[in-house]
Amino acid sequence: MSLLPGAELLRALGATWPPAALVPCGPFLLRDGRGGGSRVSAATAEGAFTAADLDVAEAGMIALGQVPLFMVRGGEVSFDTLLAARGYVVKDPVVGYVGAVDVMAGTVPPETAFEVWPPLAVQTVIWAGGHVGPERLAIMARVKGPKVTLLGRVGDTPAGTAFVACDGRVAFLHALEVREGQRRKGLGGRMVQAAANWAARQGAGVLALVVTEANAVARRVYVRLGMEQTGQYHYRIRPGGPA
Repeated sequence: MSLLPGAELLRALGATWPPAALVPCGPFLLRDGRGGGSRVSAATAEGAFTAADLDVAEAGMIALGQVPLFMVRGGEVSFDTLLAARGYVVKDPVVGYVGAVDVMAGTVPPETAFEVWPPLAVQTVIWAGGHVGPERLAIMARVKGPKVTLLGRVGDTPAGTAFVACDGRVAFLHALEVREGQRRKGLGGRMVQAAANWAARQGAGVLALVVTEANAVARRVYVRLGMEQTGQYHYRIRPGGPA
């Protein structure tokens, strides 16, 4: 039995990485992402719908200034097939990973990872190197629950950064970025452990994250740390933008 069912994973994901606004649109739920990426901009189907409902949802996303984009969750086969028939293409298949906080928590050298809020300027520079800019920093700022950033170092050099937030029993790790040239030195794994240590102090029992299916290196690290795969989704985007 999974530590965290896929539906709960997605609920915690939404709470700890929220869009600027949720916009009900018939049987669809639109998200105003304000440039913060697919995760906060993709619409989801929340009930049975017709082709006309889908037309209205597309128009709603265009009205928000966004390219029509839908999240397709595990089991939504007919929805996926319909979008494909409309010419939507798959974008960024994603898998979720979860681990028990009490198993993952451990001793992290004190000079390796520091808890910081709000983020330091050096963290914004590191994030910018991984295409995490002001729009995603704004997502972190609007999280309501317990949250923190982690500043990772290799020796005396600031080398990594991440964001962690809690939703009930779930702590979610987001935007883990290690600088080019400082990778493959074990910092990413130590920062995940540091996130688990922080989560334990918040009373969370599970640490979760999502990662693109193609990121094999990161996925091996998460498995080595004792995390298990749970839940998956992908996006379908309409080519050519809103026109």
